[in-house]
Amino acid sequence: MNSVLEARDLRLVLKGRNIFAIDQFTLQSGEVMALVGPNGAGKSSLLLTLALLQTPTQGTILFKGQTVSRDNLFVLRRQMALVFQEALLLDTTVRRNITIALRIRGVLGHEAAVRTDRWLERFGILDLARRQARQLSGGEAQRASLARAFALEPEVLFLDEPFSSLDYPTRKVLLRDLGGVLQEMGMTAVFVTHDPTEIPYLATSVGVLHNGRIIKSGKVQEVLGTQLPGREEFQLWPD
Repeated sequence: MNSVLEARDLRLVLKGRNIFAIDQFTLQSGEVMALVGPNGAGKSSLLLTLALLQTPTQGTILFKGQTVSRDNLFVLRRQMALVFQEALLLDTTVRRNITIALRIRGVLGHEAAVRTDRWLERFGILDLARRQARQLSGGEAQRASLARAFALEPEVLFLDEPFSSLDYPTRKVLLRDLGGVLQEMGMTAVFVTHDPTEIPYLATSVGVLHNGRIIKSGKVQEVLGTQLPGREEFQLWPD
């Protein structure tokens, strides 16, 4: 397998506080890594740094073997896509939310239309294409956000707790749908979650953060074992 994303001696200090200190991080092509840990462990900050939206205090990030620098930051960032806890949709139709994002990436005309319809259909919301984004339910909005991200055809997809605001039935169905797409596409991704029960649906590997450090990592089976965890019975990090 080829490495898509690497980080070495990565540190982030904000307002005198150590947010994270990661000696080595590697994401292979086709790997979906779950970053888990307690509140304040540095999960979201690490994700934003790897997505080139947060400048680290020190360290090196390599994207497909190329060292990230000020000169190539913008170009490399455009090969990534992000989905956040809130869908962050523009105040326009669902379709235009996707076509505008594609236009920014230089995808126009027929190709943009084909990609838009393909991903709206894949996430089950093609019939909502003309609906205003503000009229969507939480689950529909997150499906639109995911469709937009996949339409960009990113090299790496980042997801920051995208299901935490959804009710359980909606979250469960969307987890299964997204897991199927990730596997089908062979997508390389990093997702942050506070809920270990989401991991088996999406991830091929797990990184456990505690006090800003990765204290455990490996394949899902190595970290979780054979049992699917329940919230009340499972703990990945120390008290």
